[in-house]
Amino acid sequence: MDDLRDRIALVTGASRGIGAATAIALAEAGCNVAIGYNNSRKAAEAVAARVRELGRQAVLIPADIAAHAAAETLVGTTEAELGGVDVLINNAGINPVYGIDELNLERWQATLQTNLTSSFMVSQRVIPGMRQRGWGRLVMMSSVAAQIGGVIGPHYAASKAGQLGLMRSYADLLAGTGVTSNAIAPALIATDMINDNPDITPDLIPAGRFGQVDEVAALVVHLAQNAYITGQTFNVNGGKVMS
Repeated sequence: MDDLRDRIALVTGASRGIGAATAIALAEAGCNVAIGYNNSRKAAEAVAARVRELGRQAVLIPADIAAHAAAETLVGTTEAELGGVDVLINNAGINPVYGIDELNLERWQATLQTNLTSSFMVSQRVIPGMRQRGWGRLVMMSSVAAQIGGVIGPHYAASKAGQLGLMRSYADLLAGTGVTSNAIAPALIATDMINDNPDITPDLIPAGRFGQVDEVAALVVHLAQNAYITGQTFNVNGGKVMS
């Protein structure tokens, strides 16, 4: 297992939920962390404070992940403040719920731009440096919706399924370069999205409970440390989808 001490990690959507837990877990493993966020400055500052308490460097980077300039803002700032990105966690995303009759092209494109195109843009920006250094980790934070459709809508399921295809292509193209590419597909993790929806209950999960953000974050760290796992989707879902 590779030592992550002094590696540079960029986590998008890192102010809350899975992203925040992931940023802190990577810091615990020795990474210096760039914390990408959009509107939640106060929450992002709390994550940065925790990273620094662990003796690691943290930089806050405000960016709307859907904007075309976001990749350069996130990666360029990380490089200037911390160094080249070694670990990229494509976690930022949106999950607006639309019924099939409410879904139109504008809503479709907004979701794919935020959830899928941003993952492509930021990954493309960091890959050259990873290849040059001979070491890198790409992790896509997908969803069980990519596999079973989910309850949010076709726009969300397609965006998350697209991340899986993107992950596999990178894994194939980058094999042998020292750069790995993997995805995690969580289901019903106890975040604001779940806690604020009374229709989502633990009995939807075979394990009988919601997952915890640190259970996802621990897997991210494992993937960052492991140089032999690539091209894989890891289901963190309490048995919702078995494979």
